Amino acid sequence: MAPISDHPRSGSTAVGTAGGTQTPGMGDNTSGFSILGISGRRLAAVLIGWFFVVFDGYDLIVYGTVQTELMEEWNLNSAQAGTIGSTAFLGMVIGAVWVGRLSDRVGRKFAVIGSVVVLSVFTLLCAFAISPWMFGAFRLLAGIGLGGLVPSVNAMTSDLVPRKTMSAWATVMMSGVPLGGSIAAVLAQFIVPSHEDWGWRFMFLLAIVPLVIGLPIAMKVIPSDQAIREDHAAREGEDQPAGFKDLLTGKYMAISIWFSIATFVTLLAWYGLGTWLPRLMQTAGYDFGAALNFTLALNLGAILGSVVTAWAGDRFGPLKSGAVAAGVAGVALLLLLSEPSVLAVYVILVLAGVGTHGTQILIIAAVANFYPHNLRGTALGWALGVGRIGAVVAPQLAGLLLNWNLGVGSNYLLFACSALLSSLSLVVLFFIHRKMPNPNVTVITSHSDPR
Repeated sequence: MAPISDHPRSGSTAVGTAGGTQTPGMGDNTSGFSILGISGRRLAAVLIGWFFVVFDGYDLIVYGTVQTELMEEWNLNSAQAGTIGSTAFLGMVIGAVWVGRLSDRVGRKFAVIGSVVVLSVFTLLCAFAISPWMFGAFRLLAGIGLGGLVPSVNAMTSDLVPRKTMSAWATVMMSGVPLGGSIAAVLAQFIVPSHEDWGWRFMFLLAIVPLVIGLPIAMKVIPSDQAIREDHAAREGEDQPAGFKDLLTGKYMAISIWFSIATFVTLLAWYGLGTWLPRLMQTAGYDFGAALNFTLALNLGAILGSVVTAWAGDRFGPLKSGAVAAGVAGVALLLLLSEPSVLAVYVILVLAGVGTHGTQILIIAAVANFYPHNLRGTALGWALGVGRIGAVVAPQLAGLLLNWNLGVGSNYLLFACSALLSSLSLVVLFFIHRKMPNPNVTVITSHSDPR
């Protein structure tokens, strides 16, 4: 069999073919094309994971792009539309916690592929919903796949890439979310108005793509769970059994709680904007096309900002960089209260995309580096699962604020305060980590200053 361990993590010993241990099912061509330190099957597995995350981002934003049509077709008020929008996020809470833990216990490949199947099948079924309650039920079930996909893909990625490039790979992986959201915003401008009855439904029929294209490739290129476990054991030793008790006791308790708080408020801002921005802008007087262009600006800002956060995360550390990015987003969103010009709104939303989604990328990178292999999937699932309660709350709370006639400004204030609280949470995490006695895992805070 070909060697597995051509790209060891920092501080570990490479396992190769020259008198070393070989792990079946993880062949890499070390002399071939590589990106950020990985090549061959590792690279293929990470890239197909990124492809799935793109569709994850598409599915997150697609409801916001068709929300106005659903409200008109089913005669929904803002609060009801917000409740339906929250169903997917409720499913994401369940999926993130459950599938994140499953990826540690059963394996990464099973968790990734299972999440994709659940997400795609139930998103497809949304196209055939005949009532808002049926639609909401399908969104809830699709949300389980949505919630499980990101932690399991990121856990898989952290197993396959060098530690020194983990922040960069986390950025690459999570850049798929705003890219998918941008695709949804662009396609909606053409597809939704194309047919009076089926326009919005076509947006959900596109869920066939990851099933038909992505799944067969994933089955072939994602390493077997046994290969990943054997590779890890060869490089870093056998894992000890671990679970939520280990996560929420001892030295990990404080950081686990604060990571969940940081993710809660970050995702409240990001998903709240993603779900309600088109409707908020239409309420503020912009037409459908302009409202979708603002959503596109938010997502493009998140994509372009990923480059900045990747560099900053590697140079200054994910916690410092995340605190600054979230603070920038919070201040930018507060400026929306001043009724700025259209050009200024575009700039503000780009900064909001950089700061909210960029901060979430850095949180994921920090979590992946704070915890050992046997807790990594559980820790990511915990942070994203509890954090996505914020995503559940955001659409409902935003809808209620509009229903109470508090105006769109109340939503801007809600999302701005959430981003500022995220910044504060990451500052607290930074100081907690500095005081941790003899941590067993190494968190890279910069290239020149590894902690």
